[in-house]
Amino acid sequence: MARTATAQKYTAAMSLSPASAADAAATTGALAVGPGMALAVASLLALLGYVWVGLLRPTAAPGEAVVRRPLRSVPPMALAWSAQFAALFIDISGYGLATPGARFGFAPALSMTTWLVLTVYLVESRFLPLHSVRRVLAWLAAAAVVLAWSFPGESRPTAASPWAPLHWVLGLASYGLFGVAVLHAALMNRAETRLRQKLATPGGLPLLQLERLTFQFVAAGVSVLSLAIFLGWWFTPAWRWDHKNLLAVLGWLVLAGLLVGRRVYGWRGRRATRWLYAGAALLLLSYAGSRFVVEVILQRGLAGGGA
Repeated sequence: MARTATAQKYTAAMSLSPASAADAAATTGALAVGPGMALAVASLLALLGYVWVGLLRPTAAPGEAVVRRPLRSVPPMALAWSAQFAALFIDISGYGLATPGARFGFAPALSMTTWLVLTVYLVESRFLPLHSVRRVLAWLAAAAVVLAWSFPGESRPTAASPWAPLHWVLGLASYGLFGVAVLHAALMNRAETRLRQKLATPGGLPLLQLERLTFQFVAAGVSVLSLAIFLGWWFTPAWRWDHKNLLAVLGWLVLAGLLVGRRVYGWRGRRATRWLYAGAALLLLSYAGSRFVVEVILQRGLAGGGA
């Protein structure tokens, strides 16, 4: 009788999450809180917090410089940021699964990327006037949370090499760094457009400072990505030029070419940002795009422990 009650309670908890039935069946019934319930609670808290921030209107009048942090958005942003991290930990760590191992996929990768971009934004916004993008980032993060909740990834009980986790971490870090670079490049393009139109940019960063920050993040991203690609080539027994590897190397070439063009030819402005957008798009397609095709369109499982 007690066993039946436990099973009914676990089934109700798992019904709150779109996670796969295989993961639910693999979870031990002795857990007080099932992985589906934990992921659902964390995802819902993050979603509510980001929607709250996204719906907040700026208090300053049009044209008035906003130099102080919008204090009304601090509690919901802190709640959403913390809850998204909890959801990512529950999802990626494989919490509650009978077989130890990580769980990963295209949606958790995108959610982790937005979380890393938000982390850098929250740190930067304490010292720099970046509040104009707060609501846009909140809506993007909300969409990423919903996506990661709907497609929680696949279980990876074993890794191809002891170096594989470091390869995954470096790849995610490069995603985050290039995401921040793209954010600064978009702000730079907007500031340049307003400058050409002789319009004021309320509470914005100077154009040269935005440009310097953009290339600093690009340089850091290229360094981390180089190490990630090298590790992937080193521990993979038989390197294959599949879609993921080919797009990742092409993205690296474009972004490294951007740094060379910047140093040798002095590239700046829209020419530089076009190269950045192209390289970032190739990297997005390399893992998230290829895994989306495999997991959602083709609906094929993971063939081994590789990335």
